[in-house]
Amino acid sequence: MDIFLQAAIDEAKKGLDEGGIPIGSVIVHQGNIIGRGHNRRVQQGSPILHGEMDAFENAGRQPAQVYRECVLYTTLSPCSMCSGAILLYEIPRIIVGESTTFMGEEELLRSRGVVVEVLQDQTCIEMMQEFIQQKPELWNEDIGV
Repeated sequence: MDIFLQAAIDEAKKGLDEGGIPIGSVIVHQGNIIGRGHNRRVQQGSPILHGEMDAFENAGRQPAQVYRECVLYTTLSPCSMCSGAILLYEIPRIIVGESTTFMGEEELLRSRGVVVEVLQDQTCIEMMQEFIQQKPELWNEDIGV
């Protein structure tokens, strides 16, 4: 398995262990993780701390050129909010663990020139399916249903 996808999965598991939603993300620049995060909406009482947003927050203030050279890994297809951040910072490529349980804004990203690779990784799929089955109300809250 790709070490960066594994790092995103590890982040997702941290979120689950903390009582949150198991979605993780890492931002990679020139082979190094510069930001990592997981969905912390529940833990922080935040409306915006999805996995990708937490990874951006933890990457911190970077020159625009750095973000333009990054690859973002996420365990789940990015929602409209996270896709907006990807577009704003001109991340050129994202690797998505899975889009079986939730289809985000992949077509929007592709239409704006982002290379989107969806792996349909079984670990990511099973983690989300199990979570959705166990906590459907929390999942619906996270995706705005």
